[in-house]
Amino acid sequence: MAFPTLWRAEVPSAWNDLFQTRRDIDRVFDRFLGGAGTMTGPWVPVVDVRETTDAIEVVAELPGLRLEDVEVNIESNILSISGEKKQEYAEGDAEAEYHLVERRCGRFERSFTLPRTVDANQIAARFESGLLTITLPKAEAAKPRRVEIQAK
Repeated sequence: MAFPTLWRAEVPSAWNDLFQTRRDIDRVFDRFLGGAGTMTGPWVPVVDVRETTDAIEVVAELPGLRLEDVEVNIESNILSISGEKKQEYAEGDAEAEYHLVERRCGRFERSFTLPRTVDANQIAARFESGLLTITLPKAEAAKPRRVEIQAK
């Protein structure tokens, strides 16, 4: 699918300068992040990782995706989140003129090495309102415990 024209010759030169600056910044990010900074190419979802006494929780922000667009896999102690966000246009868009397209689309993958403390057989995932939450329970042996001190 061809992407719509982002700017036209009729656009005032101040807009052309702004768009050129944006393209230059995207190119810098593209060089250093391996494509993650481009607006129409590959993208990397942002995540939060937090740890509690009982588990590690990974929350990935996946706006505009459906459950069937996302996959979670574990292989050789690597947790992978992958999927694809498709570019969608409303009916009649062929006649529309786009001046700017910033919504990212394309395939993505994000991988994490699991710590030894995770019980891989108990990992659970849920998807709600564009947020993928993966709960990585800690193995019992890895949870903190109080050691009783014996008196002589």
